[in-house]
Amino acid sequence: MKRILVFILLFTGILSAQQAKHKFSIGNDNFLLDGKPLQIISGEMHYERIPRKYWRDRLHMAKAMGLNTIATYVFWNYHEPEKGKYNFKDNADVAEFVRIAKEEGLWVLIRPSAYACAEWEFGGYPYWLLNEKDLKVRSLDPKFIAMMKSYFKELGKQLAPLQVTKGGPILMVQVENEYGSYGSDKKYLEMNKKILRNSGFDVPFYTCDGADKMVNGCIDGAVPAVNGSDNVKEVKDVINKNNNGNGPYFIAEWYPAWYDVWGRKHHTIPAVNYVPKLDTVLANGISINIYMEHGGTSRGFMNGANYDDNTPYQPQTSSYDYDAPIDEAGNATPKFFAFRKVIEKYLPAGTILPDVPAKKKTISIPEFKLERSTSIINILPKAIHSKIPLTFEKVKQAYGYVLYSTKVSGQGNKVLKIPHLSDYAIIYVNGKRAAVLDRRLELDSCGIELNNGENTIDLFVENLGRINYGKYLNDNNKGIIQGVLLDGKEVKNWTIYGFPFNKEPNISSVEKTISEYPIVRQGSFNLTELGDTYLDMRNWGKGHVWINGHNLGRYWNIGPQQTIYVPACWLKKGNNKIVVFEELKPEQNTISAIDAPILDEVRNEN
Repeated sequence: MKRILVFILLFTGILSAQQAKHKFSIGNDNFLLDGKPLQIISGEMHYERIPRKYWRDRLHMAKAMGLNTIATYVFWNYHEPEKGKYNFKDNADVAEFVRIAKEEGLWVLIRPSAYACAEWEFGGYPYWLLNEKDLKVRSLDPKFIAMMKSYFKELGKQLAPLQVTKGGPILMVQVENEYGSYGSDKKYLEMNKKILRNSGFDVPFYTCDGADKMVNGCIDGAVPAVNGSDNVKEVKDVINKNNNGNGPYFIAEWYPAWYDVWGRKHHTIPAVNYVPKLDTVLANGISINIYMEHGGTSRGFMNGANYDDNTPYQPQTSSYDYDAPIDEAGNATPKFFAFRKVIEKYLPAGTILPDVPAKKKTISIPEFKLERSTSIINILPKAIHSKIPLTFEKVKQAYGYVLYSTKVSGQGNKVLKIPHLSDYAIIYVNGKRAAVLDRRLELDSCGIELNNGENTIDLFVENLGRINYGKYLNDNNKGIIQGVLLDGKEVKNWTIYGFPFNKEPNISSVEKTISEYPIVRQGSFNLTELGDTYLDMRNWGKGHVWINGHNLGRYWNIGPQQTIYVPACWLKKGNNKIVVFEELKPEQNTISAIDAPILDEVRNEN
């Protein structure tokens, strides 16, 4: 009985400590925790980009580097993939991520800003907003505001109970995101703040903008923070200027690295370039959030894209390694150890950091053959018939691919043009691949050869990622937007087939002869031991891979990403199923995995 009583008292004490309320407030120069200055030393990681089973591991790694806080975006399209259908389960259980952060001794900054950017599809907006006639995101459009209210109401139910005001770890919530680089409508920002308050968020708010854009993006009642700059004088001056001469001083996004786009060089920046800057920032008492602390992976079709008047369309890679202190697989890099050494100097006296976990075990998988295969022509879904090509949105398809098919009469050389292609099309004439069109290369037309009589033209179109930043957010429809021209004349009467691939494609019949169309291949491999591994896709062309039902992301032989990270938690001892959807090399049928990533190999082939 005595032992039971001791256990009850001990458990009650632990529970009480975990639920103890702290007071977080904003001072003239500092953030204050229980009335004492708190220097926020934070790192960004997105639960959406990390397998749920690894959330604790990645948060523990952040703690081991010396961080006291974690910042995370909350992507609207991750939680409301279809209008009115909310998802906060499994990998979308943001509340559980926050609870684990608290258990690991970390405070949390929540960035629910409806618009996120973050190299994420549509900047976090759900695709179905594009089906609302004339709707404008990031505006006071009544339809947009009403939908945002509904979403934030649901999000508040998940996160409001976890604020520091209620014993949780959430210190602050961000209002919008880098709005100063987009617009200057203060009424719109006020509306964002009001919606968040009405959704149950009562902790302090903050905004973040580039130093030269802060005047447009800051708002009364929210701490203004700087993105990008680590110049101490600039940070203090611009915050003072936009905050009535006061602090606190906070760099909300500090970039010791960068992301990758398909077909361009892999970004890496040596730690030595940033160690002195981090040291200076912390020495001056400025709070900081490292973007990214751990990047992870944009699984499935969730990568975004850049595009503006000076930059051609640039879809981002599935790997979001970011050359971050914690790499894509959750291992400490040289940057991790270099930053940890700096941070240790500024921690409260007596603080002992956790030991840095050893590098995760990796395995390789010998080459094996994918025995079963079928062309997309054998797995066509129900057809949609339309006089003109319909966008992805019009057929209520968020991501993936759409096959547009039509028949034309004529003979000889013709010019086929898709004036507004979003984003990538493989052209087939009478079952033979004729060309590839690519928005990245501003390639929207090609020559084709027609036979005498009736000809079949198939256009297999891929969504490579909606724009996530800049003034073209509202111009984000996918597929064929403005019709198809053949020698300048519009082609009518289309049959449309959608391939959203929101789950792994199923092979119901096996094709004996390989056509030139994209192909689904299926196979299996056996494991006697588990570990992280990297599928070697260098001999393949372009497509997606599923292992045991998990969409691992996109591969593309143009690089720089040539491997796909496979987390050990998605593998199992014994038989593992793999499905590969290949667009360009239907004859390829063998695959292997290696024990290290290849993220820096750019090729010219298409």
